Amino acid sequence: MSTTTATPGEGTLVGRARVADRAHPLVVTVRDGEVHDITSRDAPTVRDICEMADPVGYVASCVGRSLGPVAEIEANSHQAARDEARPHLLSPVDLQAVKASGVTFVVSLLERVIEEQARGDADKADAIRADIAQHIGHDLSKLKPGSPEAMAIKQHLIERGAWSQYLEVGIGPDAEIFTKCQPLASVGFGADVGLHPVSTWNNPEPEVAVIASSEGRIVGATLGNDVNLRDVEGRSALLLGKAKDNNASAALGPFIRLFDDTFSLDDVKQAEVRLHVRGEDGFELAGSSSMSEISRAPEELVAAAMGRHHQYPDGMALYLGTMFVPSKDRGEAGRGFTHHAGDSVEISSPKLGTLINRVQLSTECTPWTYGASRFMRDLASAGLI
Repeated sequence: MSTTTATPGEGTLVGRARVADRAHPLVVTVRDGEVHDITSRDAPTVRDICEMADPVGYVASCVGRSLGPVAEIEANSHQAARDEARPHLLSPVDLQAVKASGVTFVVSLLERVIEEQARGDADKADAIRADIAQHIGHDLSKLKPGSPEAMAIKQHLIERGAWSQYLEVGIGPDAEIFTKCQPLASVGFGADVGLHPVSTWNNPEPEVAVIASSEGRIVGATLGNDVNLRDVEGRSALLLGKAKDNNASAALGPFIRLFDDTFSLDDVKQAEVRLHVRGEDGFELAGSSSMSEISRAPEELVAAAMGRHHQYPDGMALYLGTMFVPSKDRGEAGRGFTHHAGDSVEISSPKLGTLINRVQLSTECTPWTYGASRFMRDLASAGLI
């Protein structure tokens, strides 16, 4: 078997895995190319590690047992070929709230305005995109939300009839923060990701997600796919929940990389995020984006989500947004991109590894049945709480 893995070859990693002889998910780390179970009464959940004063020190010092080579466990994590009798990876978060930031790149702001004006019709999108670009140009990457320059552009768009609710969160003073899924509902490396069957225009959203403790301290990061239904959200911003929160529509992984002397928030801010979609029809789409072009800093987004105004006792995973909105035609000219069932989506960044998922309808993905009550009972039965 190839020793090439989707997991970073360095750093302090923490995640979760399933094994056949345990009812509860395991807390795991990677040591010398192998996945180690480090579940204990001191930290029966990933949430517990992220709440510690020194998460890195704990992971480095705790005793663990090997579950096998990371390459083998990754291979068995792909849903289509999974052997449930062998270990496989889960989403690396458990009790944390899973939230997301919207319209944090000005490029994606324009796409959201286009979605709204096209009202879910992909045929109209290219014409609207060209019209807006003609008036305000293409390079808005240096625009600071809330600045006089941003307010001038907003006013220009209002005057030409292109006002949008997305302008308020894209270039105004307040960030968009929404709930992506419930705790324990996100899926991990190799799992199928779901599209609501009503959607005919949708796409992946390759993102970095930061992990914050209940005090708002960012302790690490992972990769995420904030699966989006462009037609549903385009019909109305009030349909955001239906566009974003469906069975298996939130992917995270493969592991959380904790901040240590090899990886910091500065690395997150400079990360290059790549997307590669491969379809069973032979279609391929590739692109990349840089976190350096984000319009709101990660710490600003965390502060907008949590603080004295809103507490999260178990911390949160926060998707930071994407600037990559695929528009390459898939089939008929002018129809743009949309997913087909069976698409393989790879989201990668050198210091965070690669998150790989297969696309299916949410109704065809494994139902989410393992909630907090069952999780707590399983941990209690194992004597871990």
